[in-house]
Amino acid sequence: MHSHASSRRSGVAGPLAGVRVLDLTTSYAGPTASMYLADLGADVIKVERPDVGDDCRGWGPPFADGTSAWFASANRNKRSMVVNLRTAEGLELVHSLIGSADVFMENMNPSKLVRLGLDPETVRARCPRIVYCAMSGYGLDGPDHRLPGYDLAAQARSGLMSVTGAKGGSPQRVSTALSDIVTGMSAALAINAALVRQRTSGDGDLIDVSLLDTDLALMAPRIAAYLAGEPEPAPSGGTDSVLAVYQPFPTADRDIVIAIGNDLMWQRFCAAIKLEELAADPALRDNAGRRAHRSHLTEVIGERLRERTAAEWLKVFAEADVPASLVQTLSEVVADPQLKARQSLLPVPEREGLYGVRSPFRLGSVPEIRNTCFPALGAHTREVLEEMGVPHQRITELAEAGAVVFGNEEN
Repeated sequence: MHSHASSRRSGVAGPLAGVRVLDLTTSYAGPTASMYLADLGADVIKVERPDVGDDCRGWGPPFADGTSAWFASANRNKRSMVVNLRTAEGLELVHSLIGSADVFMENMNPSKLVRLGLDPETVRARCPRIVYCAMSGYGLDGPDHRLPGYDLAAQARSGLMSVTGAKGGSPQRVSTALSDIVTGMSAALAINAALVRQRTSGDGDLIDVSLLDTDLALMAPRIAAYLAGEPEPAPSGGTDSVLAVYQPFPTADRDIVIAIGNDLMWQRFCAAIKLEELAADPALRDNAGRRAHRSHLTEVIGERLRERTAAEWLKVFAEADVPASLVQTLSEVVADPQLKARQSLLPVPEREGLYGVRSPFRLGSVPEIRNTCFPALGAHTREVLEEMGVPHQRITELAEAGAVVFGNEEN
């Protein structure tokens, strides 16, 4: 167990208090994973390279207050130290930091890892209790394991793009860093599982997560349906779900979505929009029937929905207990009363214009949100070295040798 400076600072312990994570990842997937661990109370030490730090620090515009909005959104509740892995002393320092950590995370290319002695085999031989999390584009083995990975490539290769987009249109990327964020979630899930065993048996583990595997997992129901004989899908504007009616519709003023999940809901829906003849039609009583007549249904329902405004229909559907929603723009999303009530948006403390989004889980044991500002580059280099028991004189020598860099230190 480790002393936990950062949770003391924020006053919130969290179930992972006492877990130390050494995070060498850059970009978005790895930092998302370590942020979720930090939100749960872990002490995350973000090891960055001199001058530029994490690639994501430069991702913009937009920059607010000189900081990348993307960077701020994935790096709360962490400490940053700058170590130069090109120096022997810097590399040695990272190896001793691994020895003091519970979790080690990296997303470097395999040959660079071997050169630095940071590859899974070497690290796990030296430190059998470490939970080693390797994050990559395509995984640790297979013919393409050395290829660099990006969200766009993973969305394309996994088939996700082939089913996304307007009907008859070209394949589209889901327009957010989907592969990175869900890979971060997957890594955090697996790390937590490995930590449970580490706590009881002292054994570490090797966790292999990749962008491609994540997007394949997101495609699981579509792949399963295709292999079970469903025709190969193409972009369809969200109208080709296994469920019917389950899609967007225009109303008198704007689009809404309607999600009919079962046969009783179908009956309630027909009553709510006063199309009783659809409810009474035995050919439409079950989902298979509704799917067979999807285009006819879409036409009839579409005509009826265009008679009134979205707000009027949503009131009707709420009363009838039929799942429906506006297709909201981001200006509406950030003002949504449900988000406000659940404090889903986290303003970065003392940084005008920067926000994070709260982790997609709430724990009863952590009523107060853990939300400290992302770390300035190298802000905690000295603090971490002191915690490791490195003498002051040696800290000065390391800095003079260029092995470590002190940033703008926080109190």
